[in-house]
Amino acid sequence: MKLYNTVQREAMAEQVIERSRFITYVKPVSSKEEADEFITAIKKKHRDATHNVPAMVIGEKMQIQWASDDGEPQGTSGAPMVMMMVNAGITNVVVVVTRYFGGIKLGTGGLARAYTSSAKLGLEAAGICEIWEQSCLTFAFDYTYLAKLQNMAGDLFQILDLRYTDVVEADLSCDPEKTLELQGLITNLTQGKAILKNEDIRIVSKNV
Repeated sequence: MKLYNTVQREAMAEQVIERSRFITYVKPVSSKEEADEFITAIKKKHRDATHNVPAMVIGEKMQIQWASDDGEPQGTSGAPMVMMMVNAGITNVVVVVTRYFGGIKLGTGGLARAYTSSAKLGLEAAGICEIWEQSCLTFAFDYTYLAKLQNMAGDLFQILDLRYTDVVEADLSCDPEKTLELQGLITNLTQGKAILKNEDIRIVSKNV
């Protein structure tokens, strides 16, 4: 079951619009405190900037949505970034867009587009991934079944890891509601000889 989208790593991106320099900083976070620390660090790093506009969306259900315009006209910078992330289903992330004013005013619409496009560049640099709740099952079976298992991986299940000893140990993942179907598939594949060694629920990430 898919839980939400988030970013894979901390990242930075930059663009120039009408001579204004926009530098975007992105970081995956799990709490508002962590996001606040990141925002403080960026503001300290760019204390000479015209604006340091922060935005955050946090929680599996996007419970925390917060932004500041940091001196830009109200509603032209932070709020559009939050809205863009919410519409894209991206959470557990903080974004700070630093602006060095280049002398040309962009207008309210131009500002919203500039900050939103800057945030998108940062998110793309950070890499969007999906967070899923998955059933993870570990089976032990004879080597003669390995090639068939690898060929069958795809829609129903994925192979997370393989360990080679006197038998093959395979960590497989699937949607929780398909656990019994996967167990039946492995039973049929190995003619009932596979041993289920472990079963649990894990949170795993998948690249988009």
